[in-house]
Amino acid sequence: MAAGLVASPAQAATAAAAGKATTASTAKSAKVSVTAPAASSKDYQGSCPVKVNFSAKIKVPVKGKTELAYRWLHGDGSKGKVQVVKLKGHGTKSVTVKESVTFKGDVKGWEAVQVLGPKKVTSKKGYFSVSCVDLGGVRTDKDVSVSARAWADPSSYAGPCTPGDKIDFTGLISVNQPTWVRYRWILNGDVVDHGKVKVWSKRKVGFGISPRHSQRGWAQLEIVGPDDALSNRAYYKVWCKDSTPAPAVKVSATDLVTATNNIGCKVGAHANVNATGPARVQWTWAVNGESVLKGESVFSTSGSKTVELPDRALTGEAAKGGKITLTVTGPNNSDSITQSYAACEAPKPTASVSAVSVSGTRNDMCKDNRGPGVDFSATLHSTGPTTVKYYWVVNGVKDVNVLERQVNGDLAVTWGVGGTNSSKETKGTIELVVVSPNAASSGVANYSATCPAPAAA
Repeated sequence: MAAGLVASPAQAATAAAAGKATTASTAKSAKVSVTAPAASSKDYQGSCPVKVNFSAKIKVPVKGKTELAYRWLHGDGSKGKVQVVKLKGHGTKSVTVKESVTFKGDVKGWEAVQVLGPKKVTSKKGYFSVSCVDLGGVRTDKDVSVSARAWADPSSYAGPCTPGDKIDFTGLISVNQPTWVRYRWILNGDVVDHGKVKVWSKRKVGFGISPRHSQRGWAQLEIVGPDDALSNRAYYKVWCKDSTPAPAVKVSATDLVTATNNIGCKVGAHANVNATGPARVQWTWAVNGESVLKGESVFSTSGSKTVELPDRALTGEAAKGGKITLTVTGPNNSDSITQSYAACEAPKPTASVSAVSVSGTRNDMCKDNRGPGVDFSATLHSTGPTTVKYYWVVNGVKDVNVLERQVNGDLAVTWGVGGTNSSKETKGTIELVVVSPNAASSGVANYSATCPAPAAA
């Protein structure tokens, strides 16, 4: 604490109010758990900027309908937007939450996930570090780099060889930055398909074959621009034979989960498509009754596959909440599942602070063989009505407790320090640090004040 600290009665009252803690019990019988976030690159070394992905798993007991509310906590003291996931069913549900952060320089920090409902619990901290390295001309992630992977679905088929696709080949193109990619498919050494697509991060391409006789072979995805790449060989085999009729295959849609993303007001979802045997299943996503995405899943045997509805922007009445439906159609039946999604929340007010300036000096302290007292002022700004918590830092040391003010727009705040003992000059540094509703700083400012020279006799 600076020597000779001077504070007004209003400031003293504010400091006393800031020392009171308010608690509210949200404990429920439900046992909720959350894992420590894991970083995609826990100790990254390389060129910057770099994007680090974080993920954590939340387990929530569900009985009927349950809303999972959570947010990300950051090592710099800031907090992410509250996210809401609506769950339905019985038993313990596991939800994986993700966040991506881009770093432009060296940093060591941590991420955590705070569950706000149905019960408040905070995960352990997941630590990470980023060390930016100048690679001296070596190829970096700023250069276009393309890779490819391929597979056959199914990789093996036995049964009647009637017209219609029997083997589908899928290739996954991955790029380190958005670019147009030219490709071609090679089947048993011959080029059978080609194309050009815009790839933002990852994108699937494919083709299918319908053999009329037993055979085996391979397909390969070749990238011909802007980079050269060749996927693995996707091997397949077909055995054409007669077979007795199999039991009728049934399809179903289950485990639909919706998630509202308040950043940009978007909604996404995922669910399981199930089949009791080999089948080609068409599926359709609908938001508030409007079809928005269609696709197909191929089963070589009975099982389940997860299909996703990527985040979609919501406008108008849809932003106030609604319903998402997944409809599946197989060779013998259709099924659908519907789940509500939460309304978008309005952005919460944020706070900022101007640079600190000297608003006056108090030379009366010079009579006591001290330097003059110095008064400071700064302006707090908020984007809406909110409580701003802040503290002053004098000469690198936090001065008293956290103060609290109600701010809606601009609000001037002041502070003062006493004169330096046994000196005619008072100097040092001053800073105002905001800790809530978000982290902000005025920046460190230097100040200096000198007692006036005695009047000539």
